[in-house]
Amino acid sequence: MTYVLYLLVAILVLDSLRMRGRVGKLATLAPSEDAATGFRVITAPGVTISDATTRAAAAYARQHGLALLDIVPQNLPAMRALAFAQLVDPEAYRKDRLGPGRTTGHAILVSDEVYARAQAEPPKDDVELARLAARMKHYGTGDAAIAVGERAQPQDPTRRYQLLYIVLGPSTPLALGMLVVMWALIGIGLYTTPIAGWVGLAAWQLQPVIALLGTRIHSRDLIPFTIFRAPIELYVLVRTLLGKRPATAEAAAKRPEYDHLIAEGLERFYEPRRETCPVCDASELVVHLRHGDLFQHKPGTFTLERCRACRHVFQNPRLSLAGLDFYYKDFYDGLGEAGMEFIFGFGAQPYLDRARMVREVSPPARWLDVGAGHGHFCIAARAELPETAFDGLDLSESIEEAKRRGWVDTAYRGLFPDLAPGLAGRYDAVSMSHYLEHTLDPRAELQAAHTALADKGTLMIEVPDPEFWVGKLLRRYWLPWFQPQHLHFLSVANLDRLLRERGFTPVTWHRGKAHQRVDFFFATWLFLDRLAPPRKLPWRWRGAVAGAWRSLVWTIGAPFILLAIAFDNLVGPLFARGRVSNTYRVVATKGAS
Repeated sequence: MTYVLYLLVAILVLDSLRMRGRVGKLATLAPSEDAATGFRVITAPGVTISDATTRAAAAYARQHGLALLDIVPQNLPAMRALAFAQLVDPEAYRKDRLGPGRTTGHAILVSDEVYARAQAEPPKDDVELARLAARMKHYGTGDAAIAVGERAQPQDPTRRYQLLYIVLGPSTPLALGMLVVMWALIGIGLYTTPIAGWVGLAAWQLQPVIALLGTRIHSRDLIPFTIFRAPIELYVLVRTLLGKRPATAEAAAKRPEYDHLIAEGLERFYEPRRETCPVCDASELVVHLRHGDLFQHKPGTFTLERCRACRHVFQNPRLSLAGLDFYYKDFYDGLGEAGMEFIFGFGAQPYLDRARMVREVSPPARWLDVGAGHGHFCIAARAELPETAFDGLDLSESIEEAKRRGWVDTAYRGLFPDLAPGLAGRYDAVSMSHYLEHTLDPRAELQAAHTALADKGTLMIEVPDPEFWVGKLLRRYWLPWFQPQHLHFLSVANLDRLLRERGFTPVTWHRGKAHQRVDFFFATWLFLDRLAPPRKLPWRWRGAVAGAWRSLVWTIGAPFILLAIAFDNLVGPLFARGRVSNTYRVVATKGAS
């Protein structure tokens, strides 16, 4: 226990120094007499920004080419200052185009052009301001700066869970659980090894002073907060857990709709079962896996079958169009949109790896990303291919948002096989990243890509690798099985066969190189979420006891999540050097070799 506590002390001290470094990078707004033309200030309720601050913020934004600037009051309370420093490294924040915007909850400066393009509306409360800041940064470069003359206003503590969810997304229960685990470790240490326990408590208690004392942020409550941090944080945690939850009203409003859909019966969500393999037409089918929806917890059971002849794995019976509508509903948009934005914007490296793979074969002038969603790949890939025009295609309204953000140059909404004839020969590159496994007919999608590509054009595909042994080990908790959305799992041999049938020549395969270090993390996450699912889902509404059970499960499970992350990173390099991993990519060219 002593060693664990001293490790915790080291983490806390390093974290304090990290936050201090970040606060030190915040610029202070300089006075300006220039008019704030082209910008507007959006404030939290009860906040009034002086004309001097508005002019200074606009001058800073113009000087640095910003679309969004968070105005940080100089006397920001210590607890909010620490939370902001935990989240925002100013240097990385300015460069990051994928990540959402952040705010200290006082005011933000937004360019008029971005405000209009985003079709934004003035926020009614602190939560709407935070949500607006998160969204606005997707439309341009963001930053934060300290305003000397501004004075912070208090926030409503009952809305803190909603504010945390905007920042942390689906990982909010995990973050709160880790906080409780840390307090428990210190408490156990005080009882079993008092010296190490008191050192651990001191390291946590003194974090505000280490991070903020002597910096440009002059928190008036710094010393009182440091002294009474434990009871203050405990009080805030209780108010957070008992406070309002995100989208509760929206979820409640959707309950009648889902009640009606479910009451009509689940049978219509499935097509008749196939008797033959969709790849090789063999009739040697066996059950590979059978389980329910681990992601949204919607009703239904889904079966994956495997062909003994070619080893193709596919959903059988397959979802019907009505089933696809039902199980995709509120996943990528609606109730699930914020969570998916959090996941897709987590890091740019996979997007850059895909772009480099194509660039090494033939740098394209025009690229079409199929299944583009909000356009995360397109905006990230511009860093590797700044001269390339990136267009996006998707079935959902997310592609229209991608166009508004400027993340895609042209947006197409619809089914790729239907739209392909109108795009014939237009593109030098087409990409399908974690798209083909969602489609009803992979052959039709490959034919559409062949149609849209110019001669010698390049097709890049990334899909889960069903031959990865970890998928057999983790079974239903292996993320890429992803039922009910993933309909087909093409092995390398089968995808190679389909590509050649459709007139493509595979050039480069990445198997281990494409590995993503998430297997055991998501397996643990899915297990905990199945054990204690969210309490208020419109298709599964549960009482207060379920909420308490979820808090307990995620608190106990938080250390196991950290262990799973550590294990993923430990074994990740081994998988990356191996023959198979959880993901593979292929680049193929249109035409014979």
